[in-house]
Amino acid sequence: MHRLSCIRNTQVDQDLPQIAAVDLFCGAGGLTRGLLDAGIRVVAGYDTDPACQYPYEYNNSHAIFHKKDIREISAKELIAQFPDRAYRLLVGCAPCQPFSRYTNREHAAGDNKWALLQEFVRLIQGTTPEFVSMENVTAVQRHPVFHSFVNALKKLGYQLSVHVAYAPEYGVPQQRERLVLLASLLGPIKLLKPTQLNQVPTVRTAIGHLPSLCAGQASDKDQLHRACDLSAINLRRIRASKPGGCWRDWPPDLIAACHRAPTGKTYPSVYGRMQWDEPSPTITTQFFGFGNGRFGHPDQDRALTPREGALLQSFPLNYQFNPPNQFVSYATLGRLIGNAVPVRLAKAIGKSVLSHVKSHARKQT
Repeated sequence: MHRLSCIRNTQVDQDLPQIAAVDLFCGAGGLTRGLLDAGIRVVAGYDTDPACQYPYEYNNSHAIFHKKDIREISAKELIAQFPDRAYRLLVGCAPCQPFSRYTNREHAAGDNKWALLQEFVRLIQGTTPEFVSMENVTAVQRHPVFHSFVNALKKLGYQLSVHVAYAPEYGVPQQRERLVLLASLLGPIKLLKPTQLNQVPTVRTAIGHLPSLCAGQASDKDQLHRACDLSAINLRRIRASKPGGCWRDWPPDLIAACHRAPTGKTYPSVYGRMQWDEPSPTITTQFFGFGNGRFGHPDQDRALTPREGALLQSFPLNYQFNPPNQFVSYATLGRLIGNAVPVRLAKAIGKSVLSHVKSHARKQT
């Protein structure tokens, strides 16, 4: 398969420990891309979504996509993916919907996605990789399935740490908190300290250089830089919106009936513009819609484009999510981009594992 020449696997320094990773629930490749950028070889990614295959393989040289449910993967198959004479890293970001505070509790209790962490444990037990990492929403800590996951790793002899990482402090221009678990059979392991405490990236630094667009318009140079159209009333609404504000800033005739009701008044985090000099709100799978959050452009009368969403997730500018001249729906692009692990946070995870192995090697000499 052809690979994008300007996005390539980072050349691994020969002095660095050789680590090979397999990415479960790999999606479009955010976690894989970050690990590659850190200097870790990623050999394979697994996901059930066929739309993930093109972006995963095209942008991440030598990492092979497998369309397969984790419940169908055997430990023997997984062991065969890893090369000889390399430390093994098993990573995964199980779908977070069952753990999200937005998920209906009764629905979540019967959601079979709860079992995916148990499947992750099964594969760890069967392969005993030297390192394990999991990234998820912070709310996962409230659920018994997470504590069972942690206890199972401890019984296998892993030493682990759990961190709540604020994405802007790791270079991601987005107000996003994520849980990062790191586990090692070699000894204590921790996430590296943040690198950007004093100067966090902003919406301006991420997307301020892109060409201006109107709602419904597309760039002729980048097929991902296209904006959804807006209805006449939503065009009036976005023109009445302030950066950092919401529908409460509008004149009464523009406020939707649902927001006038007592229950709707408690949901201000929709129909707003982002602020240029702050990180963006958390990018969801619906970021391309003006009414789905504070996803209005800071000064253009439209919502975010898929390219802007990808940049706010810290994907490289030329990361491709669909083949040239092949139209992919906003819903699919939103899913691929919004569900991804932010690339720069993933890079910090990879660097943390490398630093841990180097430290262990020094102690052994």
